[in-house]
Amino acid sequence: MKRSLKMFFSAIAGVAMLAGSAAASAEPLKVGYSDWPGWVAWEVAIDKDWFKEAGVDVQFEWFDYVASMDAFAAGQLDAVAMTNGDALVTGATGAKSVMILINDYSNGNDMVVGGPGIDAIKDLKGKKVGVEIGFVGHLLLLNGLEKAGMSEADVELVNVPTNETPQVLASGDVDAIVAWQPNSGMALNLVAGAKPIYTSADEPGLIYDVLAVSPASLAANRDEWTKVAKVWYRVVDYIKDPATHEDAVRIMASRVGLSPEEYKGFIKGTKILTLDEAKGFFKKADGFKSLYGSSKIADDFNIANEVYKTPQDIDSYIDGSITNSL
Repeated sequence: MKRSLKMFFSAIAGVAMLAGSAAASAEPLKVGYSDWPGWVAWEVAIDKDWFKEAGVDVQFEWFDYVASMDAFAAGQLDAVAMTNGDALVTGATGAKSVMILINDYSNGNDMVVGGPGIDAIKDLKGKKVGVEIGFVGHLLLLNGLEKAGMSEADVELVNVPTNETPQVLASGDVDAIVAWQPNSGMALNLVAGAKPIYTSADEPGLIYDVLAVSPASLAANRDEWTKVAKVWYRVVDYIKDPATHEDAVRIMASRVGLSPEEYKGFIKGTKILTLDEAKGFFKKADGFKSLYGSSKIADDFNIANEVYKTPQDIDSYIDGSITNSL
């Protein structure tokens, strides 16, 4: 479904100077979004025409995930739905953004999947793990190893594109893989005896999913972005209300061509945040319980894995004032 850290450098090298160049006063506001439950949820507001009710002219454009960031880097979008780690990557390579809204954090959809006979992280000692090196799954694996008293030196990493991990696990060439939905689910279905041995639910806040806005658009259209944020929390309430939950799932599932029953599992693995919860994560703190702390950890990871060379100014990427004003 989503989410790479090390990506598209050559693609944006020629257009990085255009980052944030979407005309700040242009209408409508253009937002790129892609296939992840916390972002597919915007479809509820689109379906219900809630942006029009709120008096904000906004146009949501559907992309593959990396393509959405390419479009943002080229100045074709005012905002894009991406992870906090990827906001740093796009910013480090020329397309600065400001995270104004936290949609969710991954709550199980990102997984380390062990093959037959691998029942826990400790069983990976001396084993081969298929993972896209430098991507968010790599960070998840390192976190799991650390919690088990191990390090990257205790396993043999095999660099595998995330969308190929189910087939690689099935081939027997590796003993475990790291992937996010739907690839993680495909691996579990494809390989008899495979099981999740560590997931993003074991480290809440490792991966935050956000709405990131160009600084120019935010400065010129703060009132409009505030209206967008208010609509978002109307969506959250609609999803969480038992009376309307099934309708929300139906709308979201329809967007990605799945049945509502299939899609419920994806929603379960995504912790969509209430307003009060989001306000808490916008508070400055170290560690994964803060967007600031999580982003610092992602920045350290990016530097260590040479995703980019210069540490980023985390504070300049985060503005919780709109969320805190609601």
